[in-house]
Formats: sequence, structure tokens, C-alpha cells
Amino acid sequence: MTAPAPGPDRTVLRLLAAEPAVMLAAGRALLLQVAHPKVAQGVADHSDLRNRPLDRLFGTLDFLTIVAFGTEEEAERMGRAIRRMHERITGPGYSGNDPDLQVWVNATLIDAALYVYERILRSPSGDLAADYIDQARYVADVLGCPPGAQPPDIAAFRRYTDGMIASLEVTDEGREVARAVLWSRKLRWLWPALWLNRFITTGLLPEPIREQYGLPWSPRRDRVLWSLLRTGAFGYRLVPGRLRRAGVPLMLWTSRRRIERRGRRFAARSATA
Repeated sequence: MTAPAPGPDRTVLRLLAAEPAVMLAAGRALLLQVAHPKVAQGVADHSDLRNRPLDRLFGTLDFLTIVAFGTEEEAERMGRAIRRMHERITGPGYSGNDPDLQVWVNATLIDAALYVYERILRSPSGDLAADYIDQARYVADVLGCPPGAQPPDIAAFRRYTDGMIASLEVTDEGREVARAVLWSRKLRWLWPALWLNRFITTGLLPEPIREQYGLPWSPRRDRVLWSLLRTGAFGYRLVPGRLRRAGVPLMLWTSRRRIERRGRRFAARSATA
């Protein structure tokens, strides 16, 4: 009997996806995404962030969790479902299945993980960053990006992200999305967490993007932020990695349950349409 072909290597992809600290840069990733005018327009036209502010976050988390830790069959099913959803996300000048937009969105997620690992945790990346770039292409493959669309190595990735950040122009739609995320009225009862998320997200954004969003910042705030982050990172690194990443099974179980519930709701809506 012929042995099955080995699946893609996801060792480093899983290593970084399992680090809870990576969530510190989730806001940075989202606001970099919607700093692209076409992404912002698509989100504004097809997302209900005002009334359901956590949907996009949980949807992204569930997708990344399944792609990183689920089976290949689960990842493929998730990819097909997202591609079908993206087919409905169209408008003047944009499409949810536009490879350029998919590459940018994926790049912001890669950037967020490496930013936390290198800048906040101050962990020497070495070959890890190169391996992460290589393995993160699997995410783009699941989304249906054409082969070769992703930057092929860490140097090309840095050039790509630097060039994109320099060229982004935040639109009114992007600023509206940012307000819905950072000042969510539906989550007023979580105001301490919202304030902290707003403070961290604002401080972690590249300065030109932060200024385009009109988010206030100052050298004093920057010193306070990085003092807090480095103090927290010191304590975080004292916890053994095995303990930090012990929540992966629960995270995978939760994502599977949420995906099942979404599937049932979609089937129910389709049946009554």
C-alpha cells in the first residue's frame, strides 16, 4: 500500500499561532487591512461591524485556527466556504476574491505575528521568520491565491509590506471601520478592555497610518506603552512555552463549534429564502 503524501509543514505556523501574545497585534492587522481603500470599501459595504463588532474577529480567528491546527480536509472545507462567501463580496472596483487583496490581508496577519514575536517578546527569530513566511503561504493556498502571488521569502516580504504601508491611503470608509472597532457602542460594557485595545492598537500602528486615521499619539504615550509591553513580555517569557500554548485544544474545539453554528444558521436562512 502506498503511503499517503505528507501534508504541508505547519510546525512554525502552529508555533506562532499558539502564542496568546500574538493577539496584541490583532488591531494593528485589522487597521492595516482597512487602510487599503478596496478592503475598507468591501468591509463597509458587506460587514455589520456596528451591530456585530466581534463577528469579523471571531471569523478570522476561526479560519486561522482551523488552517493552522485542523486537518487538511477541514482547512480545505473552510477555504471553499470562504471563497464562496468572497464571491458575494463585490462592488465598484473591488472583489473579495481579488488575489492582490487576499495577499495583503494575509500579509497583515503574518506581519502581526512577527511584530509581536520580534518587537514585543524580543525573541530572536533567525530562521524562524523565514520558515514562517514559507509556511504561511499555505493560508494563501487555502484561500485560492494563484501560485507565486505571495512574497517568496522574508526579504521580499519586508519589501512588500514596507512598500504597501508607504502607498496606503486611509479613506473615510476606513476611518469609519476603525471607529466601529475601537469605539464599539455594542461593547460599551467592556470599556476597560476597549480602552486598552485602543491604546495598544494606536501605538502599534506605523506612524503614517496612525496619522491618516487621525488617532492621537505622543512621545509620552509611546513611552508608557512600551514600558507596559516590555514589563508584560518579561513576565510572559517566564511562563514555559508548553503552558502558554496549552489552550490550543480548547481553541480548536471552540472554533469548530462556532463554525458548525454558523453553518446551521446559514442553512436555515437558505431554507427560508
